[in-house]
Amino acid sequence: MAELNRLLEAAREGGYAVPCFNVFGIEDVQALVAAAEAEDAPVILAVNREMVAFAGRQPLADYLVGVAAEASVPVCVHLDHCEVVDEVKRAVDAGFPSVMFDGSQRSLEENCRCTREVADYAHAAGAGVEGEIGSVPYRAGSVGREHVQDRLATVDDAARFSAESGADAIAVAVGNCHRLIEGHAIIDHELFAELRDVVAQPLVIHGASGIRGEDQQRLTRAGAAKFNIGTSIRRVLTDGLREVLAEQPDLHDRLRLFQAVMPRVEARARDHFQVLGASGHAVDSISRESETS
Repeated sequence: MAELNRLLEAAREGGYAVPCFNVFGIEDVQALVAAAEAEDAPVILAVNREMVAFAGRQPLADYLVGVAAEASVPVCVHLDHCEVVDEVKRAVDAGFPSVMFDGSQRSLEENCRCTREVADYAHAAGAGVEGEIGSVPYRAGSVGREHVQDRLATVDDAARFSAESGADAIAVAVGNCHRLIEGHAIIDHELFAELRDVVAQPLVIHGASGIRGEDQQRLTRAGAAKFNIGTSIRRVLTDGLREVLAEQPDLHDRLRLFQAVMPRVEARARDHFQVLGASGHAVDSISRESETS
């Protein structure tokens, strides 16, 4: 099973980025792994706190880790945005090999301190940690995310967070926005370059569904190593379900229903691998893991 820091260091060295897809069920997991295998690319499968609460931390970890073990390409299993230190620690205990502690709504000092606490705990168990500097907002109306601020990262804060947090990867706010479905985020590429110059760790971009492909590629060339993608996949899946049910209103076989849509999810995911330049780079991550083990 792939480790976060090795995947992202290989990506940064190779000039590509690894897509991190939010998953919400067996069907999208299977389609996304199939896409990664078809593209011969590394992939990260992420679950958010709602999915953990719904499916159960341990059963979810066991399932995803099992999928990763059987895949023919490097697959990293990741806990996305978690704002509670003890919950992140419990995810590590359950076997998540990668976790994100999101302290972006805290003061810089608290964010550094809490991320360091999580990092020390996770590293002792062999898990990787992502942190966040600045605050990447959500589209207006996103239920449960009303408290999340819209605040760009600053160079001084990023430099301190890089030095003190212990994080293996750092998500940055540079104009990106979660869950955009209309329009596109306006990315501050100059700010990203300034952040890259003071942050030692691989940089992460959230809200990739709302970022133009050319902006994603420019960010990748500038050093972004991981892009989080959720809305794009959710929309192609749910739009596909609506279309299939409209065409076949008497279809009640759940397996057949989702199997009819999974190729669309796989195709959309393959587009993301190609935009980020990850296709054909599965061996990079495997080689790096062999070198460092």
